[in-house]
Amino acid sequence: MEQALPTSRNFFAGRAKFVVGILLIIGAVIFLVISSTQASAQYFLTIDELNARGPAILNKDVRISGAVIGDSIQYDPKTLTLKFTVADVPADNKVIDAQGGLAAVLHAAVIDPSRSRMQVVYNGVKPDLLRNEAQAIMTGKLQSDGTFQASELLLKCPTKYQDAVPGQTGGQQQQPQSQSQNQ
Repeated sequence: MEQALPTSRNFFAGRAKFVVGILLIIGAVIFLVISSTQASAQYFLTIDELNARGPAILNKDVRISGAVIGDSIQYDPKTLTLKFTVADVPADNKVIDAQGGLAAVLHAAVIDPSRSRMQVVYNGVKPDLLRNEAQAIMTGKLQSDGTFQASELLLKCPTKYQDAVPGQTGGQQQQPQSQSQNQ
């Protein structure tokens, strides 16, 4: 019995099928990554940028940031409805640094009545860090009445951490006390 040796034609045909199969798998993975990224993409805008987009941005998922106006905070614990106003803050870190840091920018935004402002409505438990001059980062949709319906609310309060990490926030660093001073 003689075995027929594979011809070069059969060898290349098998290899071509393998290469085509690998290319199809790679193409499918690339398609899935691109389509899922586009479906979950969100805009990150300042309040001024959001207002400039006008009706084109209504009812689209967006992420915005602003300084919380403390006097505007209203919370109903029965319905878990939280309402507050945010003032526009710059998004560029270089601009924030040039204006004295995040705490200074948030303070300036809150006391400046000429800054753009937006009413926010959030349904959920009131976060502990929600206070005057906190930075609110919200994900949600701009409603036709101009309010922002937040589905996610994150807060930064730079003054809360100044004492905890003075070297990183520009505060005065305290020297640790020696044991002889404590006795």
